[in-house]
Amino acid sequence: MLKKIYMLVFLLIGQALTLVAQDSVGAQNVEMADRFRADGKIYVVIFVLGTILLGLILYVVRLDRKITKLEKDLK
Repeated sequence: MLKKIYMLVFLLIGQALTLVAQDSVGAQNVEMADRFRADGKIYVVIFVLGTILLGLILYVVRLDRKITKLEKDLK
């Protein structure tokens, strides 16, 4: 189980590094993102998205544990 969690964390960190590594060549200016950055609200958006992602990960881990327990009880 711990191995699965480490693999998931490694995968998520790899995704984040891939997104950071992309440059802005040919990128369009997004007015909404610029406004959020200027007002400092981008951190609120990142916090909310991080909280939602963390909640989903915890839900999946908990669900996996319950399913594993049910499978063991059936055997």
